[in-house]
Amino acid sequence: MTMIRSFVLTSYNIHKGMSPLNRQVKMQGIAQALDTIGSDILCLQEVQGQNLKRNIQYNEYPDQSQHEWFGEYLQLQNSYGKNSEYDNGHHGNAVLSRFPLDPKHNVNITVNKLEQRGVLHCEVQPVGWEQPVVVLCAHLNLFERDRIKQYQAIADYVQNEIDSNQPLILAGDFNDWKKMSCDKLAVSLGMTEAFKHCHGKLSPTFPAKLPVLSLDRIYVRNLKVKNAWVHSGKPWSTLSDHLPISAELILA
Repeated sequence: MTMIRSFVLTSYNIHKGMSPLNRQVKMQGIAQALDTIGSDILCLQEVQGQNLKRNIQYNEYPDQSQHEWFGEYLQLQNSYGKNSEYDNGHHGNAVLSRFPLDPKHNVNITVNKLEQRGVLHCEVQPVGWEQPVVVLCAHLNLFERDRIKQYQAIADYVQNEIDSNQPLILAGDFNDWKKMSCDKLAVSLGMTEAFKHCHGKLSPTFPAKLPVLSLDRIYVRNLKVKNAWVHSGKPWSTLSDHLPISAELILA
């Protein structure tokens, strides 16, 4: 079997499969768009594990959890980490992979009752690679003071649980709209932001129709960044309130 030289990872906040203003179900459109780009690994945020209210309200809203639905549509293995639970359902992060996928742990980084957040830890095994790649899919809080606590929680987890020689990806919606402290986490862990590495600056990903804030990031360690890009314009501008970001990665 031929060794995989590089792979593409995409991080995307899918807004629970709904349009930016929550008026339309966009599951089919998101799936078709993701199928077109053909990424090997997906890190998805705001994935709806269950929503009984929307199941009743919308005929096109799938009965099964979104990570399973996308996994079947895209023929990818999938894992889900439940972060926020409420009366009619729950949502969280998901990792989907073309390569063998080993779910490890869902790290609770919640620091207040209003925003329940987590980091989903999985390992994927690209064909021919000696070591699996650790993939951490994250969604952080809206307030800087909360994110500072979450950066520390993530740093502690990585330092205690992840081998320093293992290929590592930390991707997701960091909500670091002022670009103040997210890179401090990366520096402390010896990680590189993919888009900034390629282009010298971050690219805006929110709101999708007219992006002005850089909220979505892909950080890597023990991997080389071959290229990184934001998926902009149609159909992406109408599918979610975020734009997806991708990076092509090779073994360092």
